[in-house]
Amino acid sequence: MIITRTPYRISFFGGGTDYPGWYLKNGGQVLATTIDKYCYLTCRYLPPFFEHRIRIVYSKIEDCFSLNEIKHPAVREGLRFLNIDRGIEIHHDGDLPARSGIGSSSSFVVGLLHALYALKGQMIDKHRLAKESIFLEQQVLKETVGSQDQVLAAYGGLNHIRFLPNSEISVTPITIKRTRVEELNAHTMLFYTGIKRTAQHVAETYVNGIESREKPMNEFQKLVGEAITILNGNANIRHFGELLHEAWLIKRGLSEKVSTEHVDELYTQARKMGAIGGKLLGAGGGGFLLLFVPPEAQKKIIKKFNNLIYVPFQFESAGSQIIFYDPRDNHPDLDKARRRNSITPFHEFVAK
Repeated sequence: MIITRTPYRISFFGGGTDYPGWYLKNGGQVLATTIDKYCYLTCRYLPPFFEHRIRIVYSKIEDCFSLNEIKHPAVREGLRFLNIDRGIEIHHDGDLPARSGIGSSSSFVVGLLHALYALKGQMIDKHRLAKESIFLEQQVLKETVGSQDQVLAAYGGLNHIRFLPNSEISVTPITIKRTRVEELNAHTMLFYTGIKRTAQHVAETYVNGIESREKPMNEFQKLVGEAITILNGNANIRHFGELLHEAWLIKRGLSEKVSTEHVDELYTQARKMGAIGGKLLGAGGGGFLLLFVPPEAQKKIIKKFNNLIYVPFQFESAGSQIIFYDPRDNHPDLDKARRRNSITPFHEFVAK
């Protein structure tokens, strides 16, 4: 049995420039971090005593006999990608809801591939894990997603990520004083709006034809460098929040689906109560609202937003990890026997 723990992420600057439609021509860069909220994947080879050969447990439960019967696209194609031909059971649990802008779908894919490789007795490095997860989501599943989420989920940490026109990806950890990181963390707040949306549907409204949006894309990249300069220097950390506000205004203008009237009202209220900047995480449209708020103003905002779920968090730096491994749960001989039809499934045996 294998259990992987893979973090979700918060993207500060550069989102949008991580779509291959942009960076394969122009390059891209992102400043983002992972947080101590996780996606957990439990995988084990399934003993041959059941009616099903494959069980997948997430918001639904799927009992299948063949890969083609699996409805969860990432699981189906992940198993096919790694040529898993044995009975298997996969359970998913997450600290935060799906379709909320924190990179949950990519964390799932990264955690799944990590677990499946480990189940096969193979170690995979973070770079390969990120690249194969990007390939699975973009090329196999044909999802309209960027490339930062998979990299962050695999690597973890506060990073400056560059996406090069030759498709290479460079990950540079932000090496600043611990007190500066803590200061940044202390100014960030996360609220769940309760609005679920599919990132692909929002992203498609501005990613299609992204090459024509040269001005906002270049502005996003410029803000990445400015934000890193603030973190590396002695300037007041509030300038980071001001950049977030500037970036949100630019992103807000990309598509009418990036935000909603309700979210705009929340953001306006937060600014009136002391928030300096903020953004909807991910493609936009709903999900989690990130606010940059001086600590002395935070209690007032929490009280005002008592109808929303406030999610305290800390930055994390480990990335996707295997937190449990027990090879004794493998049953290769039994599984081979079943394929030879020498073992009767348990439910049939009992019926007799």
